Amino acid sequence: MKLPSNKFLASIRSGQPQIGLWLSLASGYATEAVAGAGFDWLLIDTEHSPNDLNAVMTQLQVLAAHPVTPIVRPDWNDTVLVKRLLDIGAPGLLCPMVQTPDEAAQAVAATRYPPRGVRGVSGCNRANGFARMSDYFSRVEEETAVLVQVETRAAIEQVLQIGQVDGVDGVFFGPSDIAADLGLLGKPNDPAVWEVIRPAARKLMDAGIPVGTLVFDPGLARSLLGEGFSFVACGSDMVLLARGADALLRGMKA
Repeated sequence: MKLPSNKFLASIRSGQPQIGLWLSLASGYATEAVAGAGFDWLLIDTEHSPNDLNAVMTQLQVLAAHPVTPIVRPDWNDTVLVKRLLDIGAPGLLCPMVQTPDEAAQAVAATRYPPRGVRGVSGCNRANGFARMSDYFSRVEEETAVLVQVETRAAIEQVLQIGQVDGVDGVFFGPSDIAADLGLLGKPNDPAVWEVIRPAARKLMDAGIPVGTLVFDPGLARSLLGEGFSFVACGSDMVLLARGADALLRGMKA
């Protein structure tokens, strides 16, 4: 039994754009409903949703039957939590609110076994096929996506140094928090927000570092992919459900 290749990671490294969707409903059933839609990656969120470790594992089990790469966002850049998410088989992580190169290095170290990092060693878990994967320890580093999220002006000022930290596979811009930091709370699509994000993203792209984000405007999402963003999520299961219900009722009342 061998460790599967990380298709998402191979794609962003080779310059193939990846379209994603956020998973916030904390439900294996809801995840299964969107798993076959054809997205390249699905983000299981634990920062702003009620997903706990068991809910994440259930969704990873569901997604194992589909040709889509799950990425998990821990609720914080926490070494112990990262260890637990990796042990249940998360093939990639998006670490939130990374402010400095040192914090990016901490995120990477949490995914590496000693002597290259600080990840604790479990000999038998879901990630290594319950000790059946003969190449797990030799290949897991190259097959685990480590993405870091910049969400403030202070982080953006250091974005190139953050992205150049050894082991960082991509930098994700969080427009909602950047908007809040700019005094534009609730306005992530405001042009002023993207006037800050776009030049910072271009610095990373010019350095060959993959760049991603989440937006809820499909037109903007397509535009960003056309500009060179590598991985863009264009919605969430929760928003699809809520807005779909709204639209259905409006149509009935009309």
